[in-house]
This record gives sequence, structure tokens and C-alpha cells, in this order.
Amino acid sequence: MKQQYSISKILLPVDGSEHSKRAVRFTGYLGAALGDALANISLLRVLAGSYISRHLSYIDFRADVLQESDAFKRIREEHIDKNIKPLLDEGERILRDLGVESTIDKMLMDGDPANKIVQIANKKKFSAIIMARRGLSEIKEFLLGGVTNKVVHSAIKQTVYIVGHRIHEDKSCPIPGILIPVDGSLYSTNGVKHAACLAGQLKTVRRITLLRVINLAVFTERLKGGIDPEEEANKILQAAREVFLGAGISDEVIQTRTSVGNPSEEIIKEAEKEDYNLIIVGRKGRSALKDLLLGGVSSTVLHRCQNPTVAIVSGA
Repeated sequence: MKQQYSISKILLPVDGSEHSKRAVRFTGYLGAALGDALANISLLRVLAGSYISRHLSYIDFRADVLQESDAFKRIREEHIDKNIKPLLDEGERILRDLGVESTIDKMLMDGDPANKIVQIANKKKFSAIIMARRGLSEIKEFLLGGVTNKVVHSAIKQTVYIVGHRIHEDKSCPIPGILIPVDGSLYSTNGVKHAACLAGQLKTVRRITLLRVINLAVFTERLKGGIDPEEEANKILQAAREVFLGAGISDEVIQTRTSVGNPSEEIIKEAEKEDYNLIIVGRKGRSALKDLLLGGVSSTVLHRCQNPTVAIVSGA
């Protein structure tokens, strides 16, 4: 499997929240299981200036004045020593305690969190970004411009893992069950290839489900066009299965399923019914606004599947 689909370098933004700590733990379990295949984890804290602005109402926060302010520099350094360095140290300790043996770097940046995360990910060629969901509704998260939401739609060169509310805390098998919706598209195939590569790296995945949803809205049109949707679904599922078999994944852990209906709803129904730990979907390259208005499948699954981790795979 090509190197672009593997996880070799992880960027792990942290902010000290319980959500963030959950993402650190997920990364620790995953990193320990990946072993030598994982070269590096970088803990990143981005300072957006909100802490200091809340506590220093007397400082002129215009950029040109702020940079020369002795008070700002002093408070910033105190904040870093008191809060940021211990936060990064705690993240490293959690990763080590969970068995991560790869190199762990700690980075501190200033600026807009989402922009900095994507910039660093691109510049240093990280293969994955791991963050935690906040539990906001789809509309609220979009309107508030959540950092996670911005990263998901901007990081087109990395696979972005959005850690769910429930993680499988097992060093030997951090991801026992994976759900991969497939539709035969290039985007879907990228998701399949990433899943196959991940399963090959972990070697402990117990169940991989390939799901093909026949869209009820176009079922009749496909028949009129001389295409049997069920036959087409079988071919798509078999092609996806072959990718896993080619990566050395045992046929015993692969299962295929077909359903008819609304793709988003059927994927969510399957995820809730079987209690998967990870859902892997391919990125289609839409903007956040288009995903919101058009109801993109990956966006809908990401926002509504709260418990499992959802991975958005890039094809770049």
C-alpha cells in the first residue's frame, strides 16, 4: 500500500480541555499499537491571544502596539510557563504511559488555531491530524466557526481523525471495528486504501465492514439506464474487498453489506447498530458551506455520529 495512506507522522493539537485529553489518549493507544510504523507525534498548542485579552483590559491590542508591549511579553511568558508547558508535558506523559515509543515533539505557535494547525501540517508533511469533537450541533459548529470544523474542511493533504466521545482503551487493540462506506468513486477508494493500510499497520482489527448504500433517489434512474444497482453494488464491494486482501488482511475479518435508502441515514443506522470504533470516509473536496447546504454524506456522518471516531481521508 502506498506510503500516502499510512500513518507515520501525527499532528496532535491540544488545549487542555477534557475533549482534548480524550484525543491524546486515543492517540496514545493508536500510537502504541502502530509501534515502529509511527515515526513522530507532535503536540501543538496554538495561542490565539484570548487568554491575555480576557485578563489585561488595559493593554492596547492593536498588533503594532501589542508586539512592543513589555506587559504583554511578561504576561505571555508567565502564561506559557504556568499553563502551556505543563499542558504539553502532561500530553507527552500520557502518550508515554500508554506505550508510545516514537519521537514526541512539543510545539507552541501564535495565531488563528485552525490556520496554524493546517499550515504546520502542510509544512512539516504530517500524514494525520487527530482532534476531538466538541459535541456541538452541525449548525452551531458551522456558525461559530469551530476550530475542528475549519480544520476538517481545510486540511486537504492529511487524514483528519475526529475522536468520538467513546474510545476503545486497549493498547493491544485500539480499533477493533471499522466501518467503511463505499460507492466506487475515487474518494471512496482513497478511504478504502487508508483503511487497508491502517488495518495492516495495526494487525489487530477484528472486524471490517464495507457498506454500499444504494441511493433510493436514483435507483429507478439507474435501472432505466440499463444498470442493475444491486449488481453494481456487488462489484463495488468486491473491488473494495480486493484492496484489503491485497494488503494482507484476512478475509475472515472482512464483511460486506448492502442497503437501500438515503446514504447518510443508512451509514448512521449501521454505525449505531453495530457499535463501530472508527468510521472512515473519503473527502470530496467541498467547502464547509456546500457541505452544510447540500448535506454532504461525510459531513452529515461526522456531525451526527458522536460516539465513534470519524476519519476524513484526503486523496491529495
